[in-house]
Amino acid sequence: MEKSANKFRNKLKWGSILGLVVGTIAAAAWIIFQAPAPIVDRMLKTDISKQAELWQRRVMSHLDDPAATFDHGYVSYSDVLYLSLLPQASNVYRFKLFSPDGTVQWSTRKSDIGTTNGNSYFQDVINYAEDYIYTKQVPISEIDGIQLNSGSANTRLHEVVEIYRPIVEDGRVIGAIEFYTDITETRARFITRIRYLLAAICSLGIVATMGLSMLIYRANKSQYNALQLKTDMEKGMLDEQLRLTREVRLLGELNEWLQSSRSLDELFTMVAKFMTHILPNAEGSLYVYSNSRDVVDGCVSWNGGHHKDHIHPESCWGLRRGRTYEFGKSDIEFVCEHTDTEDKRPYFCFPILAHGETVGLLHLRSCPDHVTNFYANRALAQMCSEQISMAIANVRMRDQLQDQSVRDPLTGLFNRRHLTETMRKTINASERNNTTFAILALDVDHFKKFNDNHGHDAGDMVLRSVGTTLQHHVDGDEVACRPGGEEFTLIIPSCSHEDAMTRAEAIRQDVEAIAVRYGEKTLPRITVSIGVSLYPVHGRMTQDLLLSADDALYEAKARGRNQVYICDNAALSAKQLDEDAATQNIEVLNASDIEDDDDTQGNKVA
Repeated sequence: MEKSANKFRNKLKWGSILGLVVGTIAAAAWIIFQAPAPIVDRMLKTDISKQAELWQRRVMSHLDDPAATFDHGYVSYSDVLYLSLLPQASNVYRFKLFSPDGTVQWSTRKSDIGTTNGNSYFQDVINYAEDYIYTKQVPISEIDGIQLNSGSANTRLHEVVEIYRPIVEDGRVIGAIEFYTDITETRARFITRIRYLLAAICSLGIVATMGLSMLIYRANKSQYNALQLKTDMEKGMLDEQLRLTREVRLLGELNEWLQSSRSLDELFTMVAKFMTHILPNAEGSLYVYSNSRDVVDGCVSWNGGHHKDHIHPESCWGLRRGRTYEFGKSDIEFVCEHTDTEDKRPYFCFPILAHGETVGLLHLRSCPDHVTNFYANRALAQMCSEQISMAIANVRMRDQLQDQSVRDPLTGLFNRRHLTETMRKTINASERNNTTFAILALDVDHFKKFNDNHGHDAGDMVLRSVGTTLQHHVDGDEVACRPGGEEFTLIIPSCSHEDAMTRAEAIRQDVEAIAVRYGEKTLPRITVSIGVSLYPVHGRMTQDLLLSADDALYEAKARGRNQVYICDNAALSAKQLDEDAATQNIEVLNASDIEDDDDTQGNKVA
């Protein structure tokens, strides 16, 4: 019984194989004899369409007057000679020149001249300026230039392609050309070649099918297991390749985005977003050295990670040792102080290096559910840290260059370029928020005497001292600038008249209290004259406000220097000015008082 069953199964196997082979042969035969013709026809139509463009160019380039030829049928003697010879120099055996209404103006077959093509497809050629091509079978007697022989060969039909091409001149269709070409031999040759090729391919397919069928039916359980194992390995390799491709793509995108970041804060946001996708199984945080390099500032975290505001460099073994520290991999190891000492999950500490200098720290800890495969991320995390380090260094370098371009190298204050840009932004913000701001123009009194009596080095020390004092008096959005020479300018946003006068007087007093040592002696007392203007009282344009402040400054100097003066055209009541003077012990001077107070000396504010 069992033997009969095995025999039946063997017959069933071979019957299945034979059926599969027969089916494959039948399919191959159909492909070999049926598939080549439409493929070749499509290829030939495409090729002939391109050839027709070349034929058209030849015709048009040799016509003396194409417009006259297609509109009126004018063909010169030289045109006739060339057009008559074209079939001998190309695959075209006949062609016609049509006017736009379909009348044949000239043809290699004289009997066609004067006839009209009224078919709809011809009007489509004219109206839409598109080619029209079709294939048909004709007797050999319809083909010009072929020698007729006696016998049955003359009765065989030939494959002929007719193609209409519109003639466009100056944006107008002036006519069309119809080309006739015999593709019988070419078509037959290509069909034969493709059949041979398909026959070879199908033969290989049949052999492969038979071999595969034999292999499937004769394979035992161990072979099947080996095939399954190989499939699993290939799937694993494919998954690994896909993973690597994804990581490379994300790293490329990370690098592109980081290099385009405009600030460190924007860079940190990009890092957090990308690291969430690049290393989804790791909590992370990023630290960057402060400018003083005494602490490392926590900047951003992701995937549930946490960071401290500041950590000491000595609290991280990666920073102390100057190389990546892996916790949880060795028998003897120590926990970094900046981490949770009770959390025993493995982690990495990558020192971020750029241009040979450590700029920060990348800390990665495994998520609770991915502890076992955490160390497989080391190489990818290392590449991320390198890209982050270069991006941080580039942003800092760009910030330094930007800062150098807007800073005065002597005093460290902003220069005239930054002053103009800040004025524009402050005016826009004040106009948008309906607020005021103040401009303080300062000038060191008798500065030329410092240079003449004590040298330019002493003068530079005076300017640096005044610049340091001004830096102590600005905060937040307030800006101190040195446009040039001994002149200084302060921009104080959201500042009223009273606040501006108070700030100006405080600056004047602090400058007066400066004591500058130069060599073995102390330089003479330094004083400044200050002019104040307010937005929008003294103008709504940058030049108007700066000019008003300069006018007030010149008036302060004219009144004896070492004092503060505000423009006398301010829309402030006399009562407000008197209250200011009473509060600050300041004498208020109006335009009518200028002539009476020319000799006034001392620390006065106008």
